[in-house]
Amino acid sequence: MKNILLIGDSIRIGYDKATKKSLADIANVYYPEENTRFASYVLRYLHEYKALVPGGHVDVLHWNAGLWDCLRLFGEDVHTPVEIYAYYIDRICARIQKIFPESKVIFATSTAVQSERMSADFKRYNEEIKTYNAAAVEIVRKYGFAVNDLYAVSASLPDEAHSDPVHYYTPIGTEAFTNQVLSCLADALGLEECPNYREEIHGDKPIGI
Repeated sequence: MKNILLIGDSIRIGYDKATKKSLADIANVYYPEENTRFASYVLRYLHEYKALVPGGHVDVLHWNAGLWDCLRLFGEDVHTPVEIYAYYIDRICARIQKIFPESKVIFATSTAVQSERMSADFKRYNEEIKTYNAAAVEIVRKYGFAVNDLYAVSASLPDEAHSDPVHYYTPIGTEAFTNQVLSCLADALGLEECPNYREEIHGDKPIGI
């Protein structure tokens, strides 16, 4: 079977188990147990995540980074200024080409949040998330990578899809994201039909947001 590697933050944690379950008869799905945090962290550990796949052969790499980068703590500036974020996204893309030369690559955009429900000491803003997404998409497309617009999916969901202001660990959110990821993976794998969704909700407290 084909090998799929999912890399990303706690949004990815919300759909990785359901994706693996939905593809159980079609492909092997691997992902780190940890939240892969901000873009610089992905760059540092990318080669170690590849080692999660037996033999190291990855047919499809699906990854994201951004929500940690645009986080504002204690009313300060964003964790990673957008120009530095773009720098790291470009380096990640170059690293992917180096260590995943035969893989099909899909970049997922960061998802929408409910800023009004967050405390003043812990904030993200959708306008900034969109700015970071646009910067990343411009870069990944230059490398020929596909884009999975999870932001558009998240922005279309009702309030009850949220499990908290950032996450979507609910039946509605998990199904929406997993189906979107499955659709992109099906295209990358050349499947004639998108696999059927099999629910598995991540019910634990997020590992960092």
